[in-house]
Amino acid sequence: MTGRLPTHLTVAALLQRVNNAGGIAVVRARGDADAGAILVLLEREEHCLERGFGPDGGESLIPGGPKPGSGESLDDYWRRRRQRDPDLWVVALDVAEAQRFAAETILS
Repeated sequence: MTGRLPTHLTVAALLQRVNNAGGIAVVRARGDADAGAILVLLEREEHCLERGFGPDGGESLIPGGPKPGSGESLDDYWRRRRQRDPDLWVVALDVAEAQRFAAETILS
């Protein structure tokens, strides 16, 4: 057993924090309630972050999204990812300092 909260609780906390700060946070796709990966779409910056492991082996938010010049939109990217991983949660944030909200909620 890990010390990490189930994914659905982490996502619920992120939604509440962003909405309480006057931003907009929505779930675009629900994944596995207990152990699904989380892909956070940063709407204002047009890229995304995913919970993963950094170079030091610790939990981190890894930048991602469509490759520059690929012509793929952020929506196309997450939909393609979802086809390969149906347990993936996709959460869109539209708030100032979205990356800070994601890091403080997901990595704590």
